[in-house]
Amino acid sequence: MLTVGVDVGGTSVRASVVDPRGAVLDTLRVPTPDTGEELDSAIADVVRGLALRHPVAAVGLAVAGFVSEDRRVVRFAPHLAWRHVAVADRIAARVELPVVLEHDANAAAIAEQRFGAATGARVAALVALGTGIGGALVLDGEVFRGAYGVAPELGHLRLVPDGRPCPCGKRGCWERYCSGTALVSTVRELQERGDGTAGPLLSESTPLTGVRVARAAEEGDPLARRAMRELARWLGEGLALVADVYDPEVVVIAGGVSGSAHLFLGEARKHYAKALTGAGHRPLARIAVAKRGDDAGMVGAATLAREHVVAHQVTGR
Repeated sequence: MLTVGVDVGGTSVRASVVDPRGAVLDTLRVPTPDTGEELDSAIADVVRGLALRHPVAAVGLAVAGFVSEDRRVVRFAPHLAWRHVAVADRIAARVELPVVLEHDANAAAIAEQRFGAATGARVAALVALGTGIGGALVLDGEVFRGAYGVAPELGHLRLVPDGRPCPCGKRGCWERYCSGTALVSTVRELQERGDGTAGPLLSESTPLTGVRVARAAEEGDPLARRAMRELARWLGEGLALVADVYDPEVVVIAGGVSGSAHLFLGEARKHYAKALTGAGHRPLARIAVAKRGDDAGMVGAATLAREHVVAHQVTGR
């Protein structure tokens, strides 16, 4: 059975036909429109385009936002036009196929648990390091969504009391210290304190971004390297908190910053091993880099759509 997974992002809508082994067979992409009605149309257009070329049975949407517990309604998506919208029903009516919704980090976790770095794991966590931190948990092989469909907001665990302000309204959130945005903040703070040797990173005229910091660290810039060491520290500290609560077999590091994992993951593992409660007297989770990359959200959403169809065939509903 072939299904379509759609990654609904703030800049583009990407849809792929995915087979039962998690292989991507075909992909279409369009820019993300500004209004909800136009967004519905854009998703329907790419799904119909793929359905003309492949016999697809269902659609899964991976959305960066809060999804209701029944996976029918987008409650809030900060980079999209939907607010308390029954997206699954609206898209299903347009494409005449079953549609399910999922948080994009949850969808990525499913892809990694079925076909990637967490294959076969009974308890797994996914930490997506990008502009902020996206999080997902797989418990006993199933995505954990919480009572109201919005768990887990791992990026907003408070790691540093009275720390850096976060757009969520709190201070000291994990993602303020461990993300692409955090790399820039750390460089600025190190510069202001005079803590670290200035190198080429700050002499360039282009805007400072997490990508630039990572590139500079790769090239040996001392300030960028110091920022990476700080990121490693806070990644390890945060992973220890996650492990204290959920005791995962594996933690998958995903997101754009994971492309620079070779610069920080080894050090992060050391911090994690020291900060974990009962360190030295319990098994450590394996910490691995995601294998499915940018396709993870689409693959996971398509997989959930397939499982949704199979479940309804079995129950006859």
